[in-house]
Amino acid sequence: MAEERENTANAPEQDLSEMMRVRREKMDAFRAMGVPPFGHRFEVTDYASALKEKYDYLAEDEEGEEEVRIAGRLMAIRGHGKASFSTLNDRTGNIQVYFKMDVLGEQKYKEEFKRLDIGDIIGIRGVVFKTRRGEVTVRVEDFDLLSKSLRPLPEKFHGLKDVDTRYRQRYLDLMVNHEVREVFRKRTKIIQSIRRYLDTRDFLEVETPVLSTLAGGAAARPFITHHNALDIDLYLRIATELSLKRLIVGGLDRVYEMGRIFRNEGMDVRHNPEFTSIEIYQAFADHRDLMEITEGIVRQAAEDVLGTTKITYQGVEIDLGSVRTISMNDAVREETGRDFLSCQTVDEARAMAREIGVPFEERHGIGGILNAAFEEKVEDGLMQPTFITGHPTEISPLAKRNADDPRITDRFEFFVYGRELANGFTELNDPIDQEQRFMDQLAQREAGDAEAHVMDRDFITALEYGLPPTGGLGIGIDRLVMLLTDSPSIRDVLLFPTMKPLAE
Repeated sequence: MAEERENTANAPEQDLSEMMRVRREKMDAFRAMGVPPFGHRFEVTDYASALKEKYDYLAEDEEGEEEVRIAGRLMAIRGHGKASFSTLNDRTGNIQVYFKMDVLGEQKYKEEFKRLDIGDIIGIRGVVFKTRRGEVTVRVEDFDLLSKSLRPLPEKFHGLKDVDTRYRQRYLDLMVNHEVREVFRKRTKIIQSIRRYLDTRDFLEVETPVLSTLAGGAAARPFITHHNALDIDLYLRIATELSLKRLIVGGLDRVYEMGRIFRNEGMDVRHNPEFTSIEIYQAFADHRDLMEITEGIVRQAAEDVLGTTKITYQGVEIDLGSVRTISMNDAVREETGRDFLSCQTVDEARAMAREIGVPFEERHGIGGILNAAFEEKVEDGLMQPTFITGHPTEISPLAKRNADDPRITDRFEFFVYGRELANGFTELNDPIDQEQRFMDQLAQREAGDAEAHVMDRDFITALEYGLPPTGGLGIGIDRLVMLLTDSPSIRDVLLFPTMKPLAE
């Protein structure tokens, strides 16, 4: 048994089949002995990490006085005739366990223990002691087989490296890579931190439809499905924005929703077709209030999960407690020496873009070209936390125009490590202006922009009843988790990332 781990490395299919055959024979042997190979409830009272901490005080060969009950998966078995050491893994980590024939009895040891395999799940009753090497260990007084593993664990169980296998078979990844478990524990803690932050500020968590007759609230391609009973096409939501702002109209003046968003777009280390976001709306506020909330959420999550706002992401030291604010135009001018908002005509902006090697589309106005220059020359270099403000109206169909310069909006994006983590703005609450911007977006769709916003007549109707001054914010939960867990890919923080099926 001790060699099983090594022998399964890159095992040919016939060898794997043989190993599985042997395990099934052991399963049958357990059944013949009257031992269920897939057992029943086991009362767990203790966990690996707590036991190691609690009994660290023991001297060599000293044992505790209380019985412990622990359950988990066998990850290693090292036999020495009438005694064997094994490694048991539970949700908190690993602990060494000691099987001895003199304690278990000859039949239990030879007939049951000797038929255990790496990967089997067992429940143990025993006593804790410390070995001569100083390792806290559970001496097994008795054990129950809870689940027979019919497949051998993957190559080098302590480090499953094949990323495709890790993503497709996340259960294996979680089983054998302890650091992966920790990532997802931190993900949960981050989400809990965000909810606490908002709940203590009187925000109301709500739920809005995933299926809609219109795909609005963002510039993105939707997934389309069909409702048979109504015989209509429906869209998986690309944002929760328009639904949440309808609630603000209705008088729920502080709302948020955390949930899945679906966009039928490309995939890379920062994008997955379905992802988790949170959108937050506060009546009688503006973008500056939501910038404060953004900074507070990120800072609090870092402190709650990591105990500090000074982190390292992919080798770069980042201080989440220090945030810079700069307008998009000033950021571009700082990097390139070009002032796009000084342009009087589109042709002038096009010439300026060509001078610095910025590609653009013919449909772009001055604002669209400015945004293209920002994405090409500035965005990737924003390593430290930075608020970018003053987005062109052309690319911000739902944001309120700036009172001093109607070419830009009261909008912000929050960048860390060259990646957008949050997007927010003072919400457009003028129904006449909103309708015109929807019309402009329709013209862009007709010109070939498949991601331009659709017309939402009911939303215009809602605005006509009156939307109070409102600030709104969206944060990409997955990207925030990536940042706070030092994960290079969004797939590392999604339990089940979208994957193309393997060929049969």
